[in-house]
Amino acid sequence: MTWPMLFGVLSLMTFQLVDSAFIGQLGRDPLAALGFTLPMQQLIIGLQVGLGIATTAIISRTLGAGDQLRAERLGGLVVTVGAILVMILCIAMWLLQTQIMAALGAEQSLLPLIRTYWIPWLLSAWTGAMLYFGYSVCRSHGDTKLPGYMMVATSLANIALDPLYIFVFGWGLPGAALATVTAFGIGCLFIYPKLLRCGWLRFDLKQLALGKALRQLNAIMAPAMVSQLMPPVSAMVATALVAGFGSAAVAAWGLGTRLEFFSIVVVLALTMSMPPMVGRMLGAGELGQIRKLVRLAVRFVVVWQLAIGLIWLMASGLVSELFTSDREVSDVLGSYLVRVPLSYSGLGVCMLMVSVCNALGLAMRALLVSTLRLFLCFLPFLWFGAQIGGINGLMTGALAGNLLAGVMAYAFYRQGIRKLTALHADS
Repeated sequence: MTWPMLFGVLSLMTFQLVDSAFIGQLGRDPLAALGFTLPMQQLIIGLQVGLGIATTAIISRTLGAGDQLRAERLGGLVVTVGAILVMILCIAMWLLQTQIMAALGAEQSLLPLIRTYWIPWLLSAWTGAMLYFGYSVCRSHGDTKLPGYMMVATSLANIALDPLYIFVFGWGLPGAALATVTAFGIGCLFIYPKLLRCGWLRFDLKQLALGKALRQLNAIMAPAMVSQLMPPVSAMVATALVAGFGSAAVAAWGLGTRLEFFSIVVVLALTMSMPPMVGRMLGAGELGQIRKLVRLAVRFVVVWQLAIGLIWLMASGLVSELFTSDREVSDVLGSYLVRVPLSYSGLGVCMLMVSVCNALGLAMRALLVSTLRLFLCFLPFLWFGAQIGGINGLMTGALAGNLLAGVMAYAFYRQGIRKLTALHADS
């Protein structure tokens, strides 16, 4: 189940890196504008992923109970609720963009460029969310191949359209977002008719006992969504800290963040494929098998992410010059790559434990892990490092904070699984 999602998520990260590389050729200001947009993008992604977690959990359990019709209606409910929530968030961001940029520390000279970018970017964010909700319905029915293939196809389309929209048509930074709108829009036109043909979506929601269904959805969605929204809140605070070191630092931090997304692609795929497995084992009372599965996944993530960190360390000089022609941005990005990626093993373990805890029904524990990772480990170490060593100290703080978070998250998971084992033994 992981392989299709791995290639799909890898393709998404690849097109985001290609986006960054093309935008980097436009100069420092477009890169800085992109860097200020990323925390808000994470906010939208946090909302849609939280709803996606609830989708997978509820629909898979409903199917396990043999109620196919209710599962189809729940799929329609998720898509409807998701479309409305993301639309409200996008409209709020557009109306409050000046205040948001001021809070993030954006320079006044960047505001006109950000303003031209935000309408196409917000449209691309909404279209991407709609496509993601379609993927979530597929995964809840045990189909990871279709989402994986679609992620690859839409990413390739985006990569092909980027140079056309950005350079040939002369649309610049907004062209990158418009390329994404086109690619994701084509994806939606393909996947939703497919879902309807498969009978996985029904919109006769009056037959659903809507109040009960919304409460069931909210019971999982609310803590999962808050958990997913913690990283973008943290990203906004981190961006504000980095902004104190100038636009070059923000541009480099934005590039580093995109490289981070690319670097944890395997972990992201695991967080999508493991919850259905853990849920089935939990339903069968196979807690010992869950322990074995999680132990295996944690060992793999630690080794894999450490190897990725070492690769970025060795290639830091080449990569920093490849992604930007600005010397100052390149130097800061090189400093980022020799420090922060070495902590991706801790970050990966933390992300995996949040996903596993949600699948185990320990949604509040998952929320606690997410909150402590960011507000006890990552941000305090970031601030402390910046006070001691400037921008390089800030990045060293990110390294220490991520590693500490991984250790803490695994300890919380082990405590939770022990309590579940005791409860099953008593029953």
